[in-house]
Amino acid sequence: MSKAARDASVRARIAAQRETERKQEQRKRLTTIITVVVVVLAVIGGGWWYAAQQSKSETVAGGLAPVTVQSDGTAVMAKPGVTTPVLDIFEDPQCPVCKQLEEISGPTIKNLAAEGKVKVVYHPLTIFSQEPTRSNSLRAASALRCVSDGSQWIAFHDRLFKEQPSETAEGFKTDDLVKWGNDVGVTAPGFESCVKDQTQQAAHEQSSTKTLQDQKLQGTPTLKLNGTVIDNNTIFVPSALRQEIINAGK
Repeated sequence: MSKAARDASVRARIAAQRETERKQEQRKRLTTIITVVVVVLAVIGGGWWYAAQQSKSETVAGGLAPVTVQSDGTAVMAKPGVTTPVLDIFEDPQCPVCKQLEEISGPTIKNLAAEGKVKVVYHPLTIFSQEPTRSNSLRAASALRCVSDGSQWIAFHDRLFKEQPSETAEGFKTDDLVKWGNDVGVTAPGFESCVKDQTQQAAHEQSSTKTLQDQKLQGTPTLKLNGTVIDNNTIFVPSALRQEIINAGK
């Protein structure tokens, strides 16, 4: 083989080796990039999963704590002997955000009361001044006052939020209120006539106005823990709300 031929053969082998090394380096870089992307996605996915778990609603675990209906239209949910911490819930049955709160954090509140970790006081109010929302709220909240049994009260309370009408439509009609009460087992004497005649409306309006003024409420829902307003960023995150209440009881 001539010298020129040998040199050409050497150059070809060197070129082939360099091409092999280049392809190997490309594969290594691609593997590194894929690994980094997978790790980043896992971290992001883990963050979303954690956030989702934090905001996940609880399921009512079992029986509720006893509920006692008060003469002022409020209802207290607490196990015997539990007096603190106190969670006051100021809500309007026509308020859409109150409905969201009930759906998201209502089970957590009920569970905590059943666990003996909090005394809950429900305050049904009417905050609306325009129609049809004001009349809707008045009919619903007044109907709640027609229920004296605690377990029936909370069942009717929950049904009202489930059936909440649009803010632009007339709803909570008295015939419907009576039917929903019967559906959830309300057996209070005179319930039907109390609802249809709106017997409790004047008392509700009076106490609602007084509560709004005394508590200096800006709107509903408002949750107070031992008299201090809980931030909205907490009340709509069940795990955060649970921890806040538990900490208050320590």
